[in-house]
Amino acid sequence: MKRPEGFDAPAPPAAERPAPRSRAARPDAARRREAATAEPARASTPAAPAAPPRPARKRPPRPSASRVADAELRAAERARRRAEKHELKRFTRRARRRRIAWLGGIGVVVALVAMSIGAVYSPLLALRDIRVDGTTSLDPARIVDAVDGQLGTPLALLDQDALRDELGSFTLIRSYSTEILPPGTLIIHVVERAPVGVMVAGGAFDVVDAAGVVLGSVPQRPAGLPLIQVAEADVDSAAYRSVAEVLLAMPDALRGQVDTISASTRDDVTLTLAGSAQRVEWGAAEDSDHKARVLAALIAIHGGAGAGSYDVSAPGTAVFHED
Repeated sequence: MKRPEGFDAPAPPAAERPAPRSRAARPDAARRREAATAEPARASTPAAPAAPPRPARKRPPRPSASRVADAELRAAERARRRAEKHELKRFTRRARRRRIAWLGGIGVVVALVAMSIGAVYSPLLALRDIRVDGTTSLDPARIVDAVDGQLGTPLALLDQDALRDELGSFTLIRSYSTEILPPGTLIIHVVERAPVGVMVAGGAFDVVDAAGVVLGSVPQRPAGLPLIQVAEADVDSAAYRSVAEVLLAMPDALRGQVDTISASTRDDVTLTLAGSAQRVEWGAAEDSDHKARVLAALIAIHGGAGAGSYDVSAPGTAVFHED
């Protein structure tokens, strides 16, 4: 194949090559040609639609320190008002409940007081029946007759002073107590005085109790009661109190065997036994319970013996001496 002429010609030396023209050195006509050539190429490629411009976001202005402090102060004020309002509601609710409770309690108390007063002063609770118990020597009807002046009086308004005066007229009453049984009953519990002996009074015998109160006077000495002999028959003396204490300490069976009991002082009580010539040196009234038991045991042993004396003044060494 025949190569074109000059294909294999050697390249000229570098010094002989023409220098390339720079883009800036190109003439204006060449630049215009290049622009005209590039314009159709650009026109042949459809251009993408341009995006609408975004509106610029305006950054809010930074608040100043004084405005921030004012906002915080307003928020704190609103929170304080809300807390005060809530606390006021809570306190008001609690006070309302407390007031309702107080008013309810006062109403109940007033109602109870009114009912009690109405019941006390009502004729339904007036005295209609009087009962007496505990009497042996006294006639209960006499006691009822003495206090029946208060029949029809409300139970709560019974005159206790008048009742004491009316019952005090009965010598045999040592003490009493009252019991009210609604709707209209009064019970009087009586404790009668018990005679412990007799004392000579002129040509009669006075029946006396342990306190020396004369329960009655009889022309003849009653059986079963010892004759009390003290100086000048003084029931207020220490000798009488010692005699009464000794008699009260004795069991009924032993007291029934005493014929006379005498004393001139508190410490020399002496007894004589009925139906025999035996006597008892009792001594003082102290330890009378023990002495009574010792004397009962000695009488059981020596009761059938002749005249003699029992010495129980020292109950630990009690003895019987024959005359």
